Amino acid sequence: MQTIDARGLSCPQPVIETKKVLDKKPDAVTVQVDNISAKENVSRYAKAAGYQVAAEGTEYGWTLELSKA
Repeated sequence: MQTIDARGLSCPQPVIETKKVLDKKPDAVTVQVDNISAKENVSRYAKAAGYQVAAEGTEYGWTLELSKA
């Protein structure tokens, strides 16, 4: 499973980084973000791309587990 560390990046960069990976059609991806806007935008994009999203809060932000729906 590939992990994208998008902590410290402002929108739309976390979405762009996620799109680059999802364009390769992986079964699952983990995305780490550190602000609510990135969490919401990456989640919205992933759902539109056909992925299920599970978000878990961490001490550094959120870990988003994206899996093929």
